[in-house]
Amino acid sequence: MSPSVLSTVPQSMAASPWVSLAYLVAGVCFILALRGLSSPTTSQRGNRFGMIGMGIAVVTTLVTHVPFALPEGSRNFDAQGVDWTAIIEILAAIGLGAAIGITTARRIAMTAMPQLVAAFHSLVGLAAVAVACAAFLNPVAFDIADMVVPLIGPPFASIHVVSRVEMALGVAIGAITFSGSVIAFLKLNGNMGGKPILLPGRHALNLGILGAIVILVAMFTRDQAPWIFWTITILSFAIGFLLIVPIGGADMPVVVSMLNSYSGWAAAAMGFTLHNSAMIITGALVGSSGAILSYIMCRAMNRSFISVIAGGFGASDAGSAGGVAVDRPWKRGSAEDAAFLMSQAEQVVIVPGYGMAVAQAQHVLREMGDLLKKEGVRVKYAIHPVAGRMPGHMNVLLAEANVPYDEVFELEDINAEFAQTDVAFVIGANDVTNPAAKTDKSSPIYGMPVLDVEKAKTVLFIKRSMGGVGYAGVDNELFYRDNTMMLLADAKKMVEEIVKALG
Repeated sequence: MSPSVLSTVPQSMAASPWVSLAYLVAGVCFILALRGLSSPTTSQRGNRFGMIGMGIAVVTTLVTHVPFALPEGSRNFDAQGVDWTAIIEILAAIGLGAAIGITTARRIAMTAMPQLVAAFHSLVGLAAVAVACAAFLNPVAFDIADMVVPLIGPPFASIHVVSRVEMALGVAIGAITFSGSVIAFLKLNGNMGGKPILLPGRHALNLGILGAIVILVAMFTRDQAPWIFWTITILSFAIGFLLIVPIGGADMPVVVSMLNSYSGWAAAAMGFTLHNSAMIITGALVGSSGAILSYIMCRAMNRSFISVIAGGFGASDAGSAGGVAVDRPWKRGSAEDAAFLMSQAEQVVIVPGYGMAVAQAQHVLREMGDLLKKEGVRVKYAIHPVAGRMPGHMNVLLAEANVPYDEVFELEDINAEFAQTDVAFVIGANDVTNPAAKTDKSSPIYGMPVLDVEKAKTVLFIKRSMGGVGYAGVDNELFYRDNTMMLLADAKKMVEEIVKALG
């Protein structure tokens, strides 16, 4: 019996200290990238480190892991044993992916960035599933199995027990990431509503499926039967869908961060299967940083981390019903009214939200802030940690408009100042300014820390109409307060009119 040609790298090359050094440098670059991305002032440098590290990792992998996975005689190798056909195919795939990525990045609007992030997470999960399936179907090519010749029957590849564990975990986490990210994309893109979809008996169903996956993974370590592997894959796709569907719009920023963590762990698991230390390092960094960010955001929202990652565990049916706009007395103002009130103020705190992102109003908003500063008004920007549709969404938009970093404050740094603020200017930030989060126990956002804008002397709130509700599906009590003046219009047009009035 002549086994397939193994896809191993020459031992001298695989054991070369230069390979380990290159992966180490790539890992350091990834760490520096995460450090740089922790602040707007260093984010560009962090991106450059990430690009350099990924470039080093990709080139090193291509040089040291030339595929020799097909049966003998099916490829034409040169004198050095290099399969140029495979290399051309890999480079073509890289080129195609790069072209799609560059085109998408140039055309995508900042308002659609959360959807794009969710879509990218789904691709990472799908890639992990594809690698796991390829390794299961051809384990000898991945050097994770031994050829066994039984006394009776045809020879077969016996996958190493450790490799089975890696493979099962990789395909499970990858499938959960893929289907969960697809649902997150649909919710963020507006194809699905922001309200939680609470299926009857969902907790028992989720626990049952998760328990079945754990049992099947344990079985897979003892028996590599195909039905076990494919059942794990199908159930993992299903549980990813079921975990994200019951999570409401108010928690979607945490979901995006959580799925980012999942994609990292899926990549790390596949790194073990591929014997690629750079992939293990990268996956572990992404997985751990995403998990830490999710935990920090849950604390900022007064949410239980376990509840969110368990797919809305603890969400009540009553809360999911959401709220509709209430017909109550409210005051309407104009651009001229807003311009006069802000020009006479000592301090104005601007609270941006998703409404600003949709209208692309960040540039004209900065222009308004500059005019107010010329009038001697102190201008500050208050950022809620989950404003928008993903972590840091508002920070990115304000940085794009060149708003000075020293004027931007997080919730815990600015909340105490609202009581001494003359005007709070809210531009589309509905849920994160809703006082119901502090008083209404039936509200789906109850317990979430919000910006105390209602304590300002005057609140100016830009909203398209009084008929809609926030992404979490609840009406905002702030609209009906005595000190609130509603500015009903497209956010960008209203701010442009205020700028004209100030000029």
